[in-house]
Amino acid sequence: MMFHCLFEQSGTFKNEFKKLGYDAEDYDILNDFGETDHVIDLFAEINSAFEGRDSIFDNMKDGDQVLAFFPCVRFEDQIQMAFRGTQHGKEKWSLERKLLYDLELHAELHDFYCLVTKLAIVCLRKGLPLILENPWSTTHYLVKYWCIPYSILDTDRRDMGDYYKKPTQYWFIGREPSHNFIFESVDVKVKKQVHLVGKVDRSMISPEYASRFIREFILPGD
Repeated sequence: MMFHCLFEQSGTFKNEFKKLGYDAEDYDILNDFGETDHVIDLFAEINSAFEGRDSIFDNMKDGDQVLAFFPCVRFEDQIQMAFRGTQHGKEKWSLERKLLYDLELHAELHDFYCLVTKLAIVCLRKGLPLILENPWSTTHYLVKYWCIPYSILDTDRRDMGDYYKKPTQYWFIGREPSHNFIFESVDVKVKKQVHLVGKVDRSMISPEYASRFIREFILPGD
């Protein structure tokens, strides 16, 4: 069994899977930290797989699982302010400029929605269990406009050893969460979110959190 970790932040989980003795590889279009196993355009791969053409998904075998940290930039609450034209720096835009920007945003939202839905369909067709991560809020686009409800809601990631509260939802598609009991104390950390030039710090998810989540919800029980 191999775990295929997709998109940004996947490297942290990949490393923790490997520490626990499991095969794991990560895939992303960026390689800012020199750790990405497969530097590849995942959006193009998802479209290829959905259309029945060759893709990275052809190399995934029975028993493998996919863990995807799908980009949330167009699904989160902040995008609603952008649509309304109330985002900082846009308040003085002309009405026409705001409307033209709305057309652009809606096209991007449509593209992201199609891609995440195609990813779920590809994994279902290929029999690959998919664990999908995204931030949570009551107005998150997938909460309101997707036919799959989340399986796990983590309202405070610090309770499992992460740096940030950041409520997060996880969809388990093609499998159920394990719900293993983990008896260990949690070392709560505090860290400021670090943005590098053209990069995002991979440690936005702490290794401790990734290890705990893997052992509690992903690995099979004893």
